[in-house]
Amino acid sequence: MENLKTTPFTDIHIALGAKMAEFAGFNMPIQYPTGINREHMIVREGVGVFDVSHMGEFWVKGDKALDFLQYITTNDLSVIPAGKAQYTCMPNGKGGIVDDLIIYKYSTTKYLMVVNAGNIDKDWEWVNVQRDKGQWTKDEEQRAALSLENASSRYGQLAVQGPKATELLQLLTDADLKSIDYYAFREWSFAGVPGVILSNTGYTGAGGFELYFPAERGIEIWNALFEVGKPFGLAPIGLGARDSLRLEKWYCLYGHDIDDTTSPLEAGLGWITKLDAKDFIDRDFLKQQKAEGVQRKLVHFECLERAIPRNGYEICDAEGNVIGNVTSGIMLPDTKVGIGMGYVRTPFAKKETVIYIKIREKLQPAKIV
Repeated sequence: MENLKTTPFTDIHIALGAKMAEFAGFNMPIQYPTGINREHMIVREGVGVFDVSHMGEFWVKGDKALDFLQYITTNDLSVIPAGKAQYTCMPNGKGGIVDDLIIYKYSTTKYLMVVNAGNIDKDWEWVNVQRDKGQWTKDEEQRAALSLENASSRYGQLAVQGPKATELLQLLTDADLKSIDYYAFREWSFAGVPGVILSNTGYTGAGGFELYFPAERGIEIWNALFEVGKPFGLAPIGLGARDSLRLEKWYCLYGHDIDDTTSPLEAGLGWITKLDAKDFIDRDFLKQQKAEGVQRKLVHFECLERAIPRNGYEICDAEGNVIGNVTSGIMLPDTKVGIGMGYVRTPFAKKETVIYIKIREKLQPAKIV
């Protein structure tokens, strides 16, 4: 633990008795004494707060910032107005995914990229290489004028999630949170801290906001949240429940469900892959892959008997032939149903298809949903 990075809230997590572990090079809370199952249900039914200060933030600025981002990502940034955010991914030039990310559009010349914690160094190197390669523009002056800044160490981030999140947060800002649409954001004063990014996004499917702020003001915001949050039953939530919540909502996790070997089309991310809207890295490859059809697909499944699927388990057909593998899996804390995601050969990817998860040499039936 000695060489791990910390967030503004690490000492608080330890004081609260959190089980700490390494994640993406950071010392992060996996769960608190309440336990993952209870934390999962607190977010589903009330409101919880996640320390996600380990995430990465890159500023992209300049007259050609839009051209650059259009070329290195799959989604079409030109269709969203200022004040909106967009989920997208960066293809790696080999048919895989460098990272999935959210881009915040301030204007056509100013954007904020929010990347996965485990990919900060890789992503930073990638965007710089792509800027300097010049495939997005042949004009050297335009390349030189594009400003990239890795601001990851300057920001703290908290995700306040759950059906009571907006009501709680409204007590700490005079910004009208209900007027901020899904995947929209504003910079506003929050808990007395100016310039906090209030983003109507999240990784739980339970609603709420993600807050970005100067790291040195993080403790103020944390304390303010928990002071006004007492009547709401606000609780700190660890990365264990963050994983179970995102999986229940079928959100991909980089390094498990998507990585440098999976294409956006295989991963069911065709909806953020705008092949006909613009030119971008791997566009020709992905067009061909779409025309020919993918050989495997990422599917979502529910176990039909009591079982817990885990990353790496084999997925088989009824005869026991391996047809794929599990990438993520949990048992839901309320229904006690095992659910998961995994890649299977395309003929087995249709909804309602019964597949079998190999768990300790036993084939456990599951249904694609």
